[in-house]
Amino acid sequence: MSNTSLSAEASFSQLGLTLPPAPSPMGVYKPFLIDGKYLYLSGHGPVLNDKSLIKGRVGKDIAMEEAKLAARQVGLTMLSTIQTHLGSLNRVKKVIKVLGMVNCETDFEKHPYVINGCSELFAQVWGEENGIGVRSAVGVGSLPDNIPVEIEALFELHIDGY
Repeated sequence: MSNTSLSAEASFSQLGLTLPPAPSPMGVYKPFLIDGKYLYLSGHGPVLNDKSLIKGRVGKDIAMEEAKLAARQVGLTMLSTIQTHLGSLNRVKKVIKVLGMVNCETDFEKHPYVINGCSELFAQVWGEENGIGVRSAVGVGSLPDNIPVEIEALFELHIDGY
């Protein structure tokens, strides 16, 4: 996991990953909301660098490993929303809660494994102490545009900015 002495921005930079464009709302909602020291992110999907979405139902169209990578891509999309709207990943103090939804066949049982794709990314960016919060991982019958994973999260912000 990441070096806890590094800032979130520095930790992310060391990963060598790129952020996709922050998505625009596809309905009547806000992609993020700040309430006091808390940042709420609406459900995000796996947006790729060309703005397209990873699609498919886990256990039918895509395998479990592909779904885990899709969950990591959702995490990157969420980081993009934070970077775009708050200016820096360093604004986040810690991850409070993650809710991951997996679009899967009814006999699929590895939802937590899939959502680890996002949780492991957050732990790399903010360190194990601040990057791992409470979490739920559930299977659902469908998700918008047939995406394999949708994730929403709650973060605590640094109230002094950084």
